[in-house]
Parts: sequence; structure tokens; C-alpha cells
Amino acid sequence: MVGARLGQYWLTLVVCSLLLLRTEGDSYVGITYVQNVAATGAVCLDGSPPAYHLDRGFGSGINNWLVHFEGGGWCHNVTSCLWRSRSPLGSSKQMDQQLPFSGILSNTQAYNPDFYNWNRIKIRYCDGSSFTGDVEAVNPATNLHFRGERIWNAVIQELLRKGMNNAKNAMLSGCSAGGLASILHCNSFKALLPKGTNVKCLSDAGYFIDVNDVSGAKQIEEYFSEIVDLHGSVKNFPRSCTSRMKPEKCFFPQNVVQPIQPPLFILNAAYDSWQIRNILVPDTADPHGYWGQCKDDIKKCSLSQLKTIQGFRLEFLNALSAVGKSPARGMFIDSCFSHCQTEFQGTWLMPGSPTISNTTVAKAVGDWFYDRAPVRMIDGPFSSSSICAFVHK
Repeated sequence: MVGARLGQYWLTLVVCSLLLLRTEGDSYVGITYVQNVAATGAVCLDGSPPAYHLDRGFGSGINNWLVHFEGGGWCHNVTSCLWRSRSPLGSSKQMDQQLPFSGILSNTQAYNPDFYNWNRIKIRYCDGSSFTGDVEAVNPATNLHFRGERIWNAVIQELLRKGMNNAKNAMLSGCSAGGLASILHCNSFKALLPKGTNVKCLSDAGYFIDVNDVSGAKQIEEYFSEIVDLHGSVKNFPRSCTSRMKPEKCFFPQNVVQPIQPPLFILNAAYDSWQIRNILVPDTADPHGYWGQCKDDIKKCSLSQLKTIQGFRLEFLNALSAVGKSPARGMFIDSCFSHCQTEFQGTWLMPGSPTISNTTVAKAVGDWFYDRAPVRMIDGPFSSSSICAFVHK
């Protein structure tokens, strides 16, 4: 039941995201299907070829590459994966042929001053495991393919052939489940690129934390355990994690972030709306809907609910300590009630965008990538006067 609700939520989120992306300054980029996947078996849940959208760089950015993972949750059992395989999150047959590129993917300097002329790629998400799965067997009754890791490798190999093998600068980023993927694949991204390439990784709303829900249950850990088992993900997790703890624990960034070699940036809302709705207060922990209004709008929370949410923020910051204090590890942790901020122009760079110390997300990420300044920004706790005009919930 929990998985079904999460699946419906994520498809709704994807549709709404596409609508919200259509803002001033957008460009529309056509889809590219990965060719000759039969030999590698790098296919979506339904067996269709994986896909991505590539907007070529120009000028001084012609040898710079931004590879961005699409987000969209996970599927944890055959039923939820079958449902997903009939949607854009599991089949390239269902994907839009054109996607608007906005925020960090925009090709307009005014809206994306540091990355506008890079080669910008959005990898479509059609495997349901944050690109970690690799199961050879295919059940003929369902025809489900669990091949996320192979999709990742197939797309990167194609991009290398298309010029990324000459990359001067490269950044791997992603939103939500894609933000988790950018953490889990950061080391392999660097390893696949030419020696000497300046490689960094950015996780947007992908720092999911391992906490009990309001009923005291470990719902998210159980959910991650089912994902890892179904998709055969454990072989693609870092040995430094799986040798110490249960495989599902290695789906939480706090347990895998320390051995990451390239510089890493964590962008997240301390009151991540998805995590509050689905980790802290999943429907199963609130059968009477006591949290309904609060989960819809943090300003409608009761004093006791707000106290619980402030406690979640403290647990989030505690989990974030695993990132360490190296200047190469940047972070921007605002106090918005939101989820994903790089893909949306309103939260990336626009008048009224979220700021910390008058610094926008776009400036913080640019300063960190180009080593203009160390970036370690954590906003204060939410209050009724907090302003987050353009939040994507």
C-alpha cells in the first residue's frame, strides 16, 4: 500500500514538474535513444531503450559537460514496477519527445551564468532503482528488466563517443532519486572520464536520511530493503559500506558519502517536503490524517507538529555531518519546505529565489565548482517569517 501511494505521488510529481519547468527562458531539447542496447541489455523496465536529452555546448563551454539524472522515486516490488513500466518512469515509449531545459540546464546566460554554454544532458529515469540495478534474468510473465546500472554505463559510453572524452570540466548532478544516483555514481563517473578532467558531483534533494517515522517505525529502511533486493543493487554499492552494514543502509547517503573522491556539493532543504511526507510522516504512520494540512503547508502545522519537524531538521543536520568539513565538500541547506531546486528556474536563479546570506543556489554552486569561494551555507530554522517564494513541493 505504501509503495502504491509513493508510485502515484511520483508520477504526479513528474507531470507537475514538466509543467513548472515551462518558464521564461526555457529551451526545448529533443530526445535521443541509446542505440544497440541488445548486446548489453541496458534497457528500461519494459525492455525499451534508455534515453537522454543533450543540448550541445558552445563557445568557452564546448569541452565542459553537465550530466544530470532525472528523479522520480523508486519501485520496490513487481506490482509497483509493472505500474511504473507503463509510464515515462519505466518506458522510453512513454516519454515526451521534447523536454524544457531550465535552471541548471538552461542555455541562457542570465538564468544560468556558470553553466549555460556547457554540454547539458538530462538522463531519463526508467529503471526505478536510482540506476543501481543489475539482474540478468527476466521473468517472461512480467517482462520486467532491472538494469539501472547498465543504463548508466551505456549512456556514459555514448556520451564519451560524442565528445565527453575531451572534457575539460565535468559535473554529475541529479534531483531526488537522481540526486541519490549522483552520489552513488560519483566515483565511477570520475573513473570513466579522461585523466586530468576536473570532475565534481552535485546532489540536489538526494540526501535521504535514515530516521524513524512519527510512529517509531523504520518504514523507509524497509522500503529501501525491498528496492535493493528486487533490483540486485548490492553488487553496485561501495564495498566500504556493504562490508559494515546491511545493504539497504547503503542506499542512505550518510553511509556512503565519506569515501567519495571527487568534490561533492549537497543541495537540500532542511525541511525536505518529500522526506517529511514520506519518511517522517508516511500515510501508514498517520491513519487518521492528523498531519494532512501540515504536510501540505508547513505554516499550517500545530505547535507540536512544528516541534517534531524541527526535530527532523536536527536529525537531518546530524546525518549531514558525514559529509565532512573539507573545503571540497560544499553545501547549501536552506529552510524551505521544498524538494529539488536545480531544475526549476524559480529556485535556481530568479528574483525571489531562496537565498542564504543573499546568495542564490546558482551562485553557491558556481562559486563552489569554480573554486571562487568555499561554500558551506546552512540556513537557520524555519519561522513564520521565512520567505521561500518559489518552492517546488
